[in-house]
Amino acid sequence: MNVFRSLKYRNFKLFFYGQSISLIGTWMQKTAVSWLVYRLTGSALLLGVVGFVSLIPSLILAPYAGSIVDRHNRYRILVITQVISMAQAGALAFMILFKFYNIPAIIGLSLIQGIINAFDVTCRQALMMEMVDNKDDLPNAIALNSTMSNLARIAGPAVAGIVLGAFGEDFCFFGNFLSYIPVLGCLFMMKLNTKAIIRSEKSIWTELQEGFKYVSGDRDLSSLILMLSISSLFVIPFNTLMPIFAKDIFNGDAKTFSWFESAAGLGSVISAVYLANLKSNKNLIKVMITASLIFGLSVLMVAYAGKLSFALIFMVLTGVGMMAQTSAINTYIQTHAIPAMRARAISYYVMAYQGMIPIGSLLVGWLASGLGPRRAVCIEGIIGVLAAAMFVLYQRRQQKLEANVDMAVTPKPLVDIDKVKSNMANA
Repeated sequence: MNVFRSLKYRNFKLFFYGQSISLIGTWMQKTAVSWLVYRLTGSALLLGVVGFVSLIPSLILAPYAGSIVDRHNRYRILVITQVISMAQAGALAFMILFKFYNIPAIIGLSLIQGIINAFDVTCRQALMMEMVDNKDDLPNAIALNSTMSNLARIAGPAVAGIVLGAFGEDFCFFGNFLSYIPVLGCLFMMKLNTKAIIRSEKSIWTELQEGFKYVSGDRDLSSLILMLSISSLFVIPFNTLMPIFAKDIFNGDAKTFSWFESAAGLGSVISAVYLANLKSNKNLIKVMITASLIFGLSVLMVAYAGKLSFALIFMVLTGVGMMAQTSAINTYIQTHAIPAMRARAISYYVMAYQGMIPIGSLLVGWLASGLGPRRAVCIEGIIGVLAAAMFVLYQRRQQKLEANVDMAVTPKPLVDIDKVKSNMANA
């Protein structure tokens, strides 16, 4: 089938299967951590803090990670990050197994995972080019990778909801710990023809400057990264408050919370399958704009949904919008950035996506504490719609400027040929 065409490459297939299992464990742990923190503290602000520390390293370290990935063997970096992630998951699992319910320790382990992810995500995205032999299939591989991530987003919370109710949080954490075994096995089975890395004589600081100049100097790349930054700061963090919606607004339990996560994951899968079937990358910006509008409007609907069923339907739409928005931007960057700057360009995507979310998590937690969860989510939805509208206006302005420049540089003929021909005919 056309949608699965990139799975014909052995390396990508191994990566896909290994990550599929590992990501289910990751989402089990993420769901269990959120539920555990809120169960122990009842604090919306601490929910925001956990989200903050798990993602803030991407804001600070992502550009540095991009330079490191461009200078070293990406495959080895990926193996190292997976081993350290496994150790982090094991530490959290044993801590909860022995009833050591220490919130600062949980926050500290979340911070460690965030530091690992700053390097891991950038490396995985940059390595995608080496897993797919035909570069025309790269967008399909990116979309399938996103589909895998979001299927895990459905299955992980759903399994976590069952396991939390039947066995407790420690089983979720051990599940994540064990899920790293297949991903490491698949990585060791891969046979990548990685090019020899020529050690750059430039300093990391010089390469950081070059990466910033390249991204900021490209209007399309910089505007898309800015759009993603706004979405990650003000819109995507709305899901930080979903435990409050599940427990307090809709009088549910851990299973209800898992439904919210799974609903958003279902929408993301629908969106990813659509993107995987795209045969051309020409309309990625239009896809991004449409997705941003859907995302903002659906977040608004979630804010004031009166029934749980309606809230879950709107959560599906938030998944559709968020997935299409982020994946379209990711695909555009990977297919348009020059090879020498690809990892550094991707690092700014990671910084805008994962790095801004933790600040937004703190912000929405603070807003919910003062205005209530419904009003906080409503404000985020409004910002999402306004950001999409502003991006459309920016695009139209740029198109007019480019059209005016083209008209200015097009030389006008000294003689009107049509007029001369007409005069000659009349004569």
